[in-house]
Amino acid sequence: MGQEITHSHFKKSDFDHYRSKLDAELAWVEKWFDKRTQEKNKDSLHNENQSQLMVGFEMEICLIDQNGEPANCNAAFLEHLKDTSIVSQVSLELAQFNLELNSLVFRLTNKALSNLEQELERLWSLCNAVAEKINCKLLMVGTLPSLREEHLKLESISPMTRYKALNEQVLRSRKGRAIELNIQGSETLKSIHQDVMLESAATSFQLHLQMPFSRSIRYYNAAIILSAPIVAICANSPFLFGKALWCETRIPVFEQAVSVGGFDGAVFGPIKRVSFGSGYAQNSLLECFKENNEHYPILLPEVFDSSVDDLAHLNLHNGTVWRWNRPLVGYSECVEKNKQEKIRDYHVRLEHRIIPAGPTVVDSIANAALFYGAVTALANQYEIPEEKIPFVQAKENFYLSAKHGLKGKVTWISGQTLPLKALILDYILPMAKDGLNQLGISRKEIDYYLGIIEQRARNGQNGASWQRQYVVKYGKNMESLTLTYQKNQQSGRPVHEWSV
Repeated sequence: MGQEITHSHFKKSDFDHYRSKLDAELAWVEKWFDKRTQEKNKDSLHNENQSQLMVGFEMEICLIDQNGEPANCNAAFLEHLKDTSIVSQVSLELAQFNLELNSLVFRLTNKALSNLEQELERLWSLCNAVAEKINCKLLMVGTLPSLREEHLKLESISPMTRYKALNEQVLRSRKGRAIELNIQGSETLKSIHQDVMLESAATSFQLHLQMPFSRSIRYYNAAIILSAPIVAICANSPFLFGKALWCETRIPVFEQAVSVGGFDGAVFGPIKRVSFGSGYAQNSLLECFKENNEHYPILLPEVFDSSVDDLAHLNLHNGTVWRWNRPLVGYSECVEKNKQEKIRDYHVRLEHRIIPAGPTVVDSIANAALFYGAVTALANQYEIPEEKIPFVQAKENFYLSAKHGLKGKVTWISGQTLPLKALILDYILPMAKDGLNQLGISRKEIDYYLGIIEQRARNGQNGASWQRQYVVKYGKNMESLTLTYQKNQQSGRPVHEWSV
């Protein structure tokens, strides 16, 4: 969805033209997968060096005013940012009170974690300086506590054609039917929305991982299994519209905000565009791209003047199917030695969308350390974990964890039902340490970042639990909660050290 488009209204011929482009690109990708699969038993591919793993992130943030309420000023923010070194790394999100920060790409080895922290801190610091100039504040949080329904009017949509088109096409797919939000948590929230602005209530810290092709299935399936403990320890979205809901309310919010299913009768059925997915990958990640093509109607039929191997139409379509773990095909370009023309190096990448934004820069990188380490260890262990835990169980674990956080229980690979706190301390953290060691991450960095996760797990205080404790002590003044949270965030202290 990072691609801008030029039209917000489309004719049937646009959909037909786009379909032909999409089919051609999928056929190209299928040939690429077949070629790589045939080669993967060769030593050069089978022993792909794990130090070649590449990583990056997207951090979605909120803009708030001096009273802690959403500030519709992202266009003014970008205008003030245009003469800085990071202008190309900041983009508009759906609502005028949202922005997205995009990192550079780093090799996952040695000091990669501190490099990621320095990168996020650099972006965060420069953006804070710009925010001061326009009299607003920045906030990293899963769901903005001070957000109210009246803040989500269509007039607050960002001035980009793709967002207007997305809204029009989602409502067209729903045949004009309103979007109904219904979340059962500590309290119950029901509301009706006539547009997709509800999506802007959910902001995340998305991690990217360029995977070894020969083990991409294992990495993808491992990420699915790990989604439950990851969302439990990272939860930071306990409130929406003043209601106490799930520990990670962002999960049901986003799933219901773009509530569009598959073709025809399935539009309101079980196949959803925002979901945990339909199963593990069996033989190739190509299965996910084929499923996107076969089960999900085209939402944004913008036709590009591009070659088949640019994959512009495939990537735009896949960008409108939001799995919580989303596989991607990408490429980097380089100039071949002694030649003038550029060559492309294609790869498979995983976008892990489970983690909410915040609470702090260092908490975010600790979350990244936990995921990158644990997914590496689980994907490379001798026994295949997805053969021991059915997909339906991994899916149930995920939603239970999003709802109950660190106070929940899940059924793990061993078949045991374990409290999430014990699972993280006794299984996931050791697994993450092992994975980071395999990657060549320095011992100092492993101890530092995973130490933050350990302390968070031991005292049971993540962003969600801190917000809930604040409300218990001071009542439901959501603006006060937002400003106190923002002050703690700016201190840089990890959330497990915050007092109430």
